[in-house]
Amino acid sequence: MDKEKILELRKLTQIGISDCKRALEEAEGDIGRAIEILKKKGIEIAEKKREEKALEGRVESYIHFTGKIGVLLEVNCQTDFVAKNEEFCKFTKDIAMHIAASNPVYLKKEDVPQNLIEEQEDKEKFYRENCLLEQPFVKDESISIGDCLNFLTAKLGENIVIKRFIRYKVGEE
Repeated sequence: MDKEKILELRKLTQIGISDCKRALEEAEGDIGRAIEILKKKGIEIAEKKREEKALEGRVESYIHFTGKIGVLLEVNCQTDFVAKNEEFCKFTKDIAMHIAASNPVYLKKEDVPQNLIEEQEDKEKFYRENCLLEQPFVKDESISIGDCLNFLTAKLGENIVIKRFIRYKVGEE
């Protein structure tokens, strides 16, 4: 397998090299298909891990350089060891910055009031614009925040949960 493709897939997904190699082999070298394979694997692992309690974690903050937008974010995991992990910390920083830039209103689809959903012509577009886990990641719009969360769960082997967030902007209520 082409080493550059493996490294490129690793850079895009943050998944281990051996998993990237297997996904590329299964996808016959197609990076797009390999990402889909890894997404599916990440979702399967995340589903298994969701049953486990995530009572550790960290509160991340982000203040935009203008001082006019700020975010507080709570992300939970199972152990203090993972909460201090460099990749976990980078993930929380990236998500806090994403929230500042993308202004999601809800964490997940299930949080949206039913009457608001019924008013929408394009429900999926509404979810992508307003639900954090459905939004394309600002650093790589080919994957969603939910995909990033699943990749991290698969990589670190723990249940990781974006618990809550709040975004402040000067002049907004």
